[in-house]
Amino acid sequence: MRISRIRALVLAVAGTLGALGITVAASPPAMAAPNFQVPFKCGTTVTAATFSTHSPQLAVDFQKSGITGMPVLASASGTISRVENEGDVSYGRWIEINHGSGYTTRYAHLSAQEVSVGQSVKLGQEIGKAGATGGVTGPHLHYEQRLNGTVLHAVLNGVAVPYYAHTTFTSKNSCGGNPYTPNEVCGSGYSVIDSQGVTGGTVYLLYNSANGYNCVTTLKSVSLGTASPVSAHLQVQGGTLATDSGNFAYYAGPVSRSAGAKCVQWGGSVGSSSYTSPYEHCS
Repeated sequence: MRISRIRALVLAVAGTLGALGITVAASPPAMAAPNFQVPFKCGTTVTAATFSTHSPQLAVDFQKSGITGMPVLASASGTISRVENEGDVSYGRWIEINHGSGYTTRYAHLSAQEVSVGQSVKLGQEIGKAGATGGVTGPHLHYEQRLNGTVLHAVLNGVAVPYYAHTTFTSKNSCGGNPYTPNEVCGSGYSVIDSQGVTGGTVYLLYNSANGYNCVTTLKSVSLGTASPVSAHLQVQGGTLATDSGNFAYYAGPVSRSAGAKCVQWGGSVGSSSYTSPYEHCS
């Protein structure tokens, strides 16, 4: 699981209050949303249509001439949580994917469903075919991004879908390469100040000048979408080592610490290939 910048700031405030003898109850870490992708094959251009009269209002209708029968892809990895058929009303044939941490996506009006409940799917895996089932006037793909059941303003590959408009998007889903960037992993305000390649990926060191925090993430370039060993670590000189390691599909981290004017040692690994810097970036 990924610790957001907000979580890091909460920890810093909690530490200050603790030094003053004030006890702060622990809160669960805030989890970053998946980097959702357009649910069509790489290079496919579609219109993302949003309507103030839509139900639910923040859903997106993907429109394209000849869309019937086009493969619909998972917009992020996860587990199939629902496969439903409501006939000639509502969503018609539809699928829901659970992406973890409360995030789900829905794909409706399908002409075919090609997955089953409980099945694990990777980013870009075909789950069905677009169509015109349910209560529709024409073929399209109805799409939703949800958090704990509440429909969100959709974001595709880091770009917010405009409401209410018809906007062209070209899919980068499974085009090759890691769909995440180090800036997306570490969060708003961070910039890359150093990086080091390892076999199978790259370790990045980022800095946020607004709050004085460093952040480390390791992005994989192999076995993308499949959980495999990857790690990221950061140590402020004189402090303790902070590490995020495990079997992850795309990256390890973010690992963030307040450094100020102190030197930092940073690094990470993909499989058996690793890197650890000397203490550096001292100002």
